[in-house]
Amino acid sequence: MIHLVTGGAGSGKSAYAEQELLKLGEGKRIYIATMYPGKDPENAERIRRHQERRKEMRFETIECPQNLAEAEIPEHANVLLEDVGNLVANEMFLPDASGIHAVNSVLDGINHLFDTAENLIIVTNEINSDGADYDNATRMYQQFMGLVNQELGLLADRVTEVVYGIPLTVK
Repeated sequence: MIHLVTGGAGSGKSAYAEQELLKLGEGKRIYIATMYPGKDPENAERIRRHQERRKEMRFETIECPQNLAEAEIPEHANVLLEDVGNLVANEMFLPDASGIHAVNSVLDGINHLFDTAENLIIVTNEINSDGADYDNATRMYQQFMGLVNQELGLLADRVTEVVYGIPLTVK
């Protein structure tokens, strides 16, 4: 089963996705985190805090900011991928990343997870709704995110948009 969870920044989508994963039972819980820490100590501290919080929920965290198709997860685990927005950006802009092939790289990675996992919950971001004009790199990122989100929406068994902490069933 694939469950796609989307919403804007601060909408509550991550907390909702975590609760949905917990509802899947006591099986192996894998949390794939895609944030790239870079050299920012604040990012490193944020990642550490998130890892500690996840331990309390009995999630095993796998840090995977890129190359998702190479992630090693146990078969039949319940997996939460957090989040597609980071993953697309990392695949576009990090050194040795897939660059213009980011869409295929991300989708290949998600297919790899689905082939191995019992259940897969994917958190993504609502984009392109602000109407602002951005530079070329940001517009390309928005285009790539749109392509990935459309494909994930088609693949998913369930799609939920979280608005102000309220889950709305889309599919």
